[in-house]
Amino acid sequence: MEFIDALKQGSLADIRKCPKADLHNHFVLGGNRSFLKEHTGRDIQPITQPLHSMDEMHAWNAQNIGDYFNSPEGRRMLIKATFAQAKEDGVTILEIGEDVWGLGEFFHGNIEELVEAFETAHKEIAPEIELRLQIGMSRHCDIAYLEECLSHFWGCKAFYSIDLYGDELAQPIENFKSIYRRAKAEGLRLKAHVGEWGTADDVRRAVECLELDEVQHGIAAVEDPSVIRFLADNHIRLNITPSSNYLLGRVKDLKSHPIAELYRNGVDVTIGSDDVLIFDSDVSREYLRLYQSGCLMPEELDNIRKNGLKMRNKPWSY
Repeated sequence: MEFIDALKQGSLADIRKCPKADLHNHFVLGGNRSFLKEHTGRDIQPITQPLHSMDEMHAWNAQNIGDYFNSPEGRRMLIKATFAQAKEDGVTILEIGEDVWGLGEFFHGNIEELVEAFETAHKEIAPEIELRLQIGMSRHCDIAYLEECLSHFWGCKAFYSIDLYGDELAQPIENFKSIYRRAKAEGLRLKAHVGEWGTADDVRRAVECLELDEVQHGIAAVEDPSVIRFLADNHIRLNITPSSNYLLGRVKDLKSHPIAELYRNGVDVTIGSDDVLIFDSDVSREYLRLYQSGCLMPEELDNIRKNGLKMRNKPWSY
C-alpha cells in the first residue's frame, strides 16, 4: 500500500522509497544530473517540449553531451552517474551495458576492463542494486563489423542480455538473425528496440525472427489486436518508456499512452527511464506522471512495478 498511497499523495520522495526495476536505460544518458554537475561542473538540462525528429535529439545530444565524455575516464563517470541516479530513485534492478563499439573505444579492447568498470562503479555507488549487464548494438552497423566486435563478448558470463537499438529502418531485422542465434546459445536474454517508430507487424516479425524475450518500446503493437494477443500469449515483455515516447512525438499525450491498453489486454509491461538526462524520466517520475495523467490506476501501476521485479524465464522456443 505504500506505493499506492505515495502515488495518490503525489509524493515523489515516497515513491522513490519503493523498490522498482529499470530494464530500459541507456547509461550514457541515464545519469544523475546533480552528480555530473558536482563532479564535472556540467549542468545538463532536459528538454521540456516534444521534439519533431530524431535529428533534434541528436542536436541536443551534441550540444549538451558532445565529446566531453568520450574518453575512458568520461565513460566511467557516466557509468557512476547512472548508478547514482538509480540509487536515488529507489531502483533495485538495473539493466545497463556498453555498446560493442565502446569496447575498443574506451576499454582498450579488453572485455575484463569493461566489466570491471561497471562492477567497480556498482560496488562503489550502489552495491545493493542488482546489476544486469547488457551487450548493446546499433542497428545501422554492418553485420560483419558487429560479429567481429561481439567475438570479444562471447563466452563472458558477466553479461545478462543483448539489445539492438538505433534507427529501426536502417536495415532488415532478418540481418541480425545469426547474431541472435549465437546470443541465444550463449544463454543471453534476447532484447531489441522495435515498435517505437515502426509498425505492429514490425514488432511481431522481430520477435519471431530473433526469438526475442523482451522488446524495448513495442508500443506500435497497440495498432493490431492480433499482435497484442501474440505478445500476451507468448509472454513477451515490453519495457516501455512513456516520457520518451511523448517527447519524441510518438504519442500525443501520456493520458492516451498505449501502455494502458497493452497492460489491460494481458501484455507483460514494465516502465523504464530510457534517457534520464534528456527526458527527465527517472522511473519514479514515470509512475507518477502516468497516474496523474489518468493513464493508469494506482493499483495497476503497483502491479506493473511488482511485475518488473520478477524474474522471467525464456518464454518460448521454436
